Amino acid sequence: MSQKALLNIDYTHDFVAADGKLSCGVPGQALEDDIVEITEAFIEAGDDVFFAIDAHLEVDPYHPESKLFPPHNIMGTPGRELYGKLADVYDRHRDKPHIHYFDKTRYSAFVGTPLETKLRERGITELHLVGVCTDICILHTAINAYNKGFDIVVREKGVASFNQPGHDVALEHVKNVLGGKVV
Repeated sequence: MSQKALLNIDYTHDFVAADGKLSCGVPGQALEDDIVEITEAFIEAGDDVFFAIDAHLEVDPYHPESKLFPPHNIMGTPGRELYGKLADVYDRHRDKPHIHYFDKTRYSAFVGTPLETKLRERGITELHLVGVCTDICILHTAINAYNKGFDIVVREKGVASFNQPGHDVALEHVKNVLGGKVV
């Protein structure tokens, strides 16, 4: 039973690929090798790895994001698939008991998901975060993790956003307000 876990957030085609519906583009694409390396290291160490992936309906007038962003990560579309080599890593390891994949419908991976229960069942106290977007889903997940008493580690080479100033502010917030580590 590990005390640390990796949380891969939204590293999908729509958020990363050049033709993605809400892509952070080159900054997100540049993370690929680091995210794969970090993920494989956690898997090989036997640590739990969670994939928290945004899931939306094509038309949902009640979802708050529908007023802010174009439709993205639509369930059943290729845009929701893990991006690049991370998809291969997941496919190779998906049947291992310490690999977990779940849908999320809000910025935070904790809202409306089984994440907290799974972390507590496994005695996990330290969450390592990678993925996109730093100032949206990564930050909101980090804030919830802080409020729930988890230690936070954001892997700087494993996060990016389409908003560089927002990315920088989010990393500072994790360090200076949440007391997390940025490594």
